[in-house]
Amino acid sequence: MIIAKPIKVLVVDDSAIVRKVFSQELSKEKDIEVVGTAPDPYIARDKIVALKPDVITLDIEMPRMDGITFLKKLMQHYPLPVIIVSSLTPKGSKLALEALSIGALEVISKPSAAYSVGDMSIQLAEKIRAVHGIRIVARKPPTTDGEQGQFNSTQSTINVNSKALAATTNKIIAIGASTGGTEAIRRVITRFPRISPGILIVQHMPAQFTTTFAERMNSLCEMEVKEAENGDTVSNGKILIAPGNYHMLLKRSGARYYVEVKQGPMVHHQRPAVDVLFKSVARYAGANALGIILTGMGSDGAAGMASMKEAGSINIAQDENSCVVYGMPREAVKLGCVDHIEDIDRIAGLALRCITS
Repeated sequence: MIIAKPIKVLVVDDSAIVRKVFSQELSKEKDIEVVGTAPDPYIARDKIVALKPDVITLDIEMPRMDGITFLKKLMQHYPLPVIIVSSLTPKGSKLALEALSIGALEVISKPSAAYSVGDMSIQLAEKIRAVHGIRIVARKPPTTDGEQGQFNSTQSTINVNSKALAATTNKIIAIGASTGGTEAIRRVITRFPRISPGILIVQHMPAQFTTTFAERMNSLCEMEVKEAENGDTVSNGKILIAPGNYHMLLKRSGARYYVEVKQGPMVHHQRPAVDVLFKSVARYAGANALGIILTGMGSDGAAGMASMKEAGSINIAQDENSCVVYGMPREAVKLGCVDHIEDIDRIAGLALRCITS
């Protein structure tokens, strides 16, 4: 019998408390081993060479060298799966998103009095398992000009005019993603023209980070993008992103669609959860909806997408080749509720053709 080797983790953080908490909590997991800790990137550099970790957790606000600078060097010379550890502040959120654009795969909040260590340890262990084994290719962070240029060239190939989209007042597009999802979502929603049907998005991400993510997407998209608030109307030209630590559900009052934002128990260890959104979309939009499931570990979204399919929706899954983690799309495909499997850069065009035909 072959026994799998534990996942070797290096914790890089200037806080001795964080290093201690992460080491203690992760040591409870049989398949994870904390092989070392480092208070700054210079010590981390030497330990990476000596210990050869499989995954690194990385703080981004540190003395001597900040995490962003270190991450850029790491991705250039020694690419590894990296999970960003950041504080729940606007500055921390912005830096975390920059790190994700550079090549980090996940983000988690620093432990605090307001953040359950139990929930944190479960989520951190899941994220470590999710990114373990992913082959990291060094890449430069995208520029706004490059992203906007990509949008313009892609938009011209969609060839959907405003008259066709104006007839889709009561259509809904629901998107779910996890590991690798921030980049995948960007590559999808920047391709939607300004008056596309209303879009609802659940991305597994901690509180506060979704605010910064929504602001960044709003600066890149033709559609208006905002973090969802309870009672927000879902309408053409608007994208609502579920806030971290809150589930988002679609509701309807007469012909008006709106969202309910609330807490409640975690689903698949997640809040927000994709299944919660998708099941509400199945209930209130039915055949007037289209579902998209993107890269991510686990099965969140599969059951909800099956409910959408049963209610008459068209469903699209990201293909394995373009996924960072082909977990959530695979589970949906296995349930037989996916109509199309498509490369990430062709999903927006396919979605518009399907929902406006």
